[in-house]
Amino acid sequence: MPERNDAALEFLLTRRSRPAKTLQEPVPSRAELALILEAAMRTPDHGKLEPWRFIVLEKGAMPRLADLAVKRAEALGLDSNQTFKGKDQFVKGNLAVVVVESKVESDKIPEIEQTYSAGAVCLALLNAALASGWGANWLSGWASHDRAFVEEGFGLGAHEKVAGIIHIGTEGFAPPERPRPNPEEKVTWQSE
Repeated sequence: MPERNDAALEFLLTRRSRPAKTLQEPVPSRAELALILEAAMRTPDHGKLEPWRFIVLEKGAMPRLADLAVKRAEALGLDSNQTFKGKDQFVKGNLAVVVVESKVESDKIPEIEQTYSAGAVCLALLNAALASGWGANWLSGWASHDRAFVEEGFGLGAHEKVAGIIHIGTEGFAPPERPRPNPEEKVTWQSE
C-alpha cells in the first residue's frame, strides 16, 4: 500500500479560498512569497515548456492599476457596477500575483495543454498560499481580459494573456463553508 499523506489530504478536503476583499495586511514577505511561487511552479507541464510566468503586484502598484481600470472602463463604455468591479480588486489589494499564460511554440504540445498548465499554476499558487497560512483568492474580471489594460498595466506581449490574479494576505475573517459538488452527480465509473 502507498503511504498516505493525511495532512495533505485533509488540507485538500477542507481548503477554502478567502474573499479577496477581506484580505488585509500583513502580506507575505518577498522571501515567503518566493517559496509559495516555487511550490506553484511544480505544476503539471506537458513537454516542460513552462508556458506561464508571474508578475508580482505589490501595494505600490495597486493605485496605478485601479486608475487604469477606471480609464479603460470609461473607454469601453462600461456601467458604474462594472467600473467598480474592475478597480476594486486593485483598490483593496495589498499583494497579488498575476499568472500570465505565455504560450511556447511547439510542434508536439497542443496550445490547449499549455492553457491547462497555466490554469494548474493558478490553483497550485492558490493552494500553496493557503497551505502557508495566508488567505488567498483567485480572481480575473473584465480588466484581466482587456488587451489594452493587460498590455499597459502588466506589460503583456501580444501572445500572452492573464490566466488569473491570485490575491494573498492575512485573512480578515473565515467565510462560511459553501455547498460543494455532490460526487454522486459528478462521477461516472467505467469498469469495462
